Amino acid sequence: MNAPLIEEGAKKSGVLWVTLAAGPRLAWHVWHEGAIYLVTGGGEQELPGLAEASEVEVTLRSKDNGAELVRFTASVEVVDQSRSPEAVAALAKERLNAPDATTLTDRWAAGSVIVRLTPPA
Repeated sequence: MNAPLIEEGAKKSGVLWVTLAAGPRLAWHVWHEGAIYLVTGGGEQELPGLAEASEVEVTLRSKDNGAELVRFTASVEVVDQSRSPEAVAALAKERLNAPDATTLTDRWAAGSVIVRLTPPA
């Protein structure tokens, strides 16, 4: 797999497509330390079944023209938010138009799941 292309695509675009049991879903994300991080539930984007999956298909599209840039299977890992403050901070920084920006991470800790999608090596 083309790791540099995955990293470049994930850094340049704030959204991706993740294929779940219910079908493909558009999701915002952040690239952090070699992986893609997403937040789901608790008033954020609903990505049913993501936290329970062991692998998902991810599609990154070109920010310039919307064409498919790369598609790959990523491993899924639920992140312990208290042990990953840097990843949580990176997600919070990229969360646009949050109605509760000052307490966003507290809301996530109370009711959201943060998931790490690791591309193949």
